[in-house]
Amino acid sequence: MLTLLELLQSGGVRTMAELAERLGVEPRTVRRYVGHLVDLDVPVESVRGRYGGYRLAAGYRLPPLMLSDDEALAVLLGLVAGRRAGLATATGTAGETAAAKIRRVLPPRIADRLDAVLTSLAFTAEPGEFPAPQTGVLLTVADAVRHHRPISLQYTSPDGRRSARVLYPSGLVNHAGRWYVTGADPEVGEDRTFRLDRIVDARTLPGSFAPPPAGNDPAGHLLTSMAQAPHRHAVTLRMQGTLEQIRTRLPASIAEVREEDDDEGWRSVEIRADSLDWLPAVLAALDLPFVIERPDELRDRVIALADRLATSGRTLS
Repeated sequence: MLTLLELLQSGGVRTMAELAERLGVEPRTVRRYVGHLVDLDVPVESVRGRYGGYRLAAGYRLPPLMLSDDEALAVLLGLVAGRRAGLATATGTAGETAAAKIRRVLPPRIADRLDAVLTSLAFTAEPGEFPAPQTGVLLTVADAVRHHRPISLQYTSPDGRRSARVLYPSGLVNHAGRWYVTGADPEVGEDRTFRLDRIVDARTLPGSFAPPPAGNDPAGHLLTSMAQAPHRHAVTLRMQGTLEQIRTRLPASIAEVREEDDDEGWRSVEIRADSLDWLPAVLAALDLPFVIERPDELRDRVIALADRLATSGRTLS
């Protein structure tokens, strides 16, 4: 009977012949097992017709959850990795309590093996302290994205000012441990990006809006908006190399890269940064021909780094 429940939990309609074959029993035994599940208030319904059989119906009670060894390990590792990667919500203990519930109902043999994996697992990076969005905000925004509904946001800016915004959301993005929503601001007629952890409240508004055009890329829009954000320094370079080579050190969240009209592979690179201290070393690590168009301060820093490297390379121990 529990094996039958596990088959039904995988989704879709299961025919009588398929269930009887998988369980190794006669069809009348399958019907008896289904009756036992219904007696236990598990919402199993029969589907008539040529492709009929049995399926789990939407019910008021969640049927018992059954996981294989591989599935249990996948769920627990996913919870651990998600918590470290900033995929948790403001109810930060939910992942821990979910993992504890799964481990509590596992047979001792499987639980011991999973504990062995989790206790021996090491990470090369320390867990990040990521700001988490409220669960209600995340679910409201996700539903609005899916059904193309406008939302009203109570948003807190970095300097602590609170304002009311209306957004036509197009996508959710998790980047570097933070959650973002992208979409169109109907008041100003421009695309906007908001951090979910700064949204105090989100409410769905009446009506709907036209779906974004095909090829809409919320992640790409987020990275571009980050690269275009105002900073202290505006850097313009010309660099000879492929886009893949440049992106190894200058990702889309940092730099805008445009191909120039020539046959020598030169590209225009624009970077906005609050500090120039890190950029000379990055340019050296790229090991590609480049020309600094602005600012002069960056040119001076690159020359200074080159002089220090040359001095160190000539120094004998």
